[in-house]
Amino acid sequence: MTTVRLILLAIGVAFLGYLVVQVGPETLLASFQAISWRLLLIVWFPFALITVLDTLGWRYAFRRDLTSFPTLLAARLAGEAFNLTTPTASVGGEPVKAYLLRPRVPLGEGLASVIIAKTTVTLAQGAFLLVGIAVALAVLPPAAPLLKGMTGLAAVEAVALGGFVLAQQKGLFGRGLRFLRALGLSWGEQGHEGVRRLDSALSVFYREHRGRLTLSLLFHFVGWLVGSLEVYLILHFMGTPISLATALVIEAFAAAIKSAAFLIPAGLGALEGGNMAVFAAFGLGGAAGLSMTLVRRFRELTWVAAGLVTLSLFRTATGSDLT
Repeated sequence: MTTVRLILLAIGVAFLGYLVVQVGPETLLASFQAISWRLLLIVWFPFALITVLDTLGWRYAFRRDLTSFPTLLAARLAGEAFNLTTPTASVGGEPVKAYLLRPRVPLGEGLASVIIAKTTVTLAQGAFLLVGIAVALAVLPPAAPLLKGMTGLAAVEAVALGGFVLAQQKGLFGRGLRFLRALGLSWGEQGHEGVRRLDSALSVFYREHRGRLTLSLLFHFVGWLVGSLEVYLILHFMGTPISLATALVIEAFAAAIKSAAFLIPAGLGALEGGNMAVFAAFGLGGAAGLSMTLVRRFRELTWVAAGLVTLSLFRTATGSDLT
């Protein structure tokens, strides 16, 4: 799978290079020049608020508060940086987050929390996509290819997420372990007991902590909404003013594209091409879509750097090694 993702990354880089050549480097540079010093604003706001909201979403994925919010925030920054810089299909950083919380949080509870938080952030993204489709219907004909594609993607997400949530309540990891045992693979009794505790923690959370589950969903959903503000600000600074409603649709569709391209590290190439298609459908021009995406890539790199520094500080403080 790592080899496949590296191949996809290479294809994504090549496709991105093709898009840059087609649009013209001078056009992209002009967009950055139009933003000027306000690029510093985009780097920190509103993404800092999004990070706080998503950390709150993770906080309420625990059955109870076990550690401080700043610790959760730092662990999330480090885990997300790991997700974006390693070929792990956007999930490798999740166990890292749980690992970094030790010894404040038992590893089993940490792992359960990141699985639940990953579920709620994805469910919130699916709900956000439905909102985006509803808003888009006001400006695009129902038969528009973009709307058809997003509606189909929403249907696939709904089925996949529904099945994933149900499987978690029915002992997903225990079933997986039994399947491995049938193949002649085994983790030993300690590993089996850990999997049983994980399945139990997930089942108990979904059954007995629906209030915290709802709060986790709500904070993640608001985080997706705030992402629309970033789209709005970038385009206004670039000299392409749009309404907040259009910004919401663009963000909802961009999030869906990135989710569908989860096998490609950071969705590189796929997100750029998808955003160009979305912008073209709204008459904004593909060049504006590519420029906006590259501005967000620059912001992303800044936060990845901050996350890697945080990860290094965690490792120094605990003397641990994640390799």
